[in-house]
Amino acid sequence: MRYLTTAEVAERYRTAESTVRYWRQIDKGPRGIKIRKRVLYPEAELLRYERTLADGRDEWGLAS
Repeated sequence: MRYLTTAEVAERYRTAESTVRYWRQIDKGPRGIKIRKRVLYPEAELLRYERTLADGRDEWGLAS
């Protein structure tokens, strides 16, 4: 399984790293996992998050 850093996630979504950190703080967006002092994002989680948004649902699976 491939893991992405906060910087890589920010680049993928064309946003700032601070935005990705904010998403994590408010429990929104793709879920990261903390490994020691780093937060990493499994690529499978990013794909799940993108499918959820593409289906017209929010991050928690609710229809918009």
